Amino acid sequence: MKIYRLHKKQNLPITVETAWKFLSDPNNLKTITPDYMGFHILSGADRPMFAGQIIQYIVTPVLGIKTKWVTEITHSIDNHYFVDEQRFGPYALWHHKHFIKEIEGGVEMEDIIDYKVPFGILGQLVHPILVKPKLEEIFNYRTKKLEELFGTYSI
Repeated sequence: MKIYRLHKKQNLPITVETAWKFLSDPNNLKTITPDYMGFHILSGADRPMFAGQIIQYIVTPVLGIKTKWVTEITHSIDNHYFVDEQRFGPYALWHHKHFIKEIEGGVEMEDIIDYKVPFGILGQLVHPILVKPKLEEIFNYRTKKLEELFGTYSI
């Protein structure tokens, strides 16, 4: 059983409160997800994030195939971090930690995603040519989109 990790950090010239307000609103996920993903929230985004919250989405990650994705916010401490875990969806495991910390002139946002692809050895063979590049592309898009929204950090 191979578990993969994606680790990203980004600095933005905003306050912790501004970062938290944006990231803790599930509706903003659509803003930072590439349009081609067909991201659509079905339920659970009617209030700011809280531990125990279930959010249901439809995404179209590859070949126009619509996929239902259900995540639970398992941990949340305002202005510090939250964790979302897949309950149903395209991965055999999805555990995504989001950290926010104050730095000089802004915030550092850190994402740590531990995930496992389905389909055993077949999934592991497809991972480096399809899954990993797609995740990198999505998180690179998020980096650019967050800079468009909040500016580029420079100290």
